[in-house]
Amino acid sequence: MSKLPLIITAITIAAFSWGLYVPAVHKAASANDGLDSNLRAFLFVGLAYFLVAVVVPLVVIFALNADFTAGSNPNFGLKGMGWGLFAGTLGAAGALAVIFAVKTAGPPWGPLYVAPLVFAGAPIINTLASITIFAKGGTKTPDDPRFYGGLVLAAVGAVLVMIYKPSGGHGKKQTPVAAESAEVASAEPLTAESH
Repeated sequence: MSKLPLIITAITIAAFSWGLYVPAVHKAASANDGLDSNLRAFLFVGLAYFLVAVVVPLVVIFALNADFTAGSNPNFGLKGMGWGLFAGTLGAAGALAVIFAVKTAGPPWGPLYVAPLVFAGAPIINTLASITIFAKGGTKTPDDPRFYGGLVLAAVGAVLVMIYKPSGGHGKKQTPVAAESAEVASAEPLTAESH
């Protein structure tokens, strides 16, 4: 039986989950429909992490004795637990950094541009770390220049998505510079009475 459908399903779920993460957190933290606080939104993100990443594995491993991911010698060794805690810390720190980046950038640019930059930059960092730090048997530097071309294209793609992403409104799309110029042009002129 082919594992390909399961792999594609899992990748699709991950892509949708992570792709919807930033807009969902932004909605949770918004003043209109949400908690009006990024830290309060992050608190519930953490609660969801606890339910999905702690409760579900505990039930599957201990109550159901059904760890289908286990190899020939599953254990709770210190080294593996340390790496797991480090990975979880990276995930949580990244989630918190995304939330603060969206908030600091502010609307409309934060919610629109933070996610494409993060999710385009992360695969590049993942690839470089995988062939250097985490490569089995030492560094494996690719000889094919197309590999490096792909990394450059991924970076350029992130920049293009950031610059030309639709603003969500109708009509002509504006780049950040054009939109900022339009805001400045429409602002009220300063007068002696406005000081």
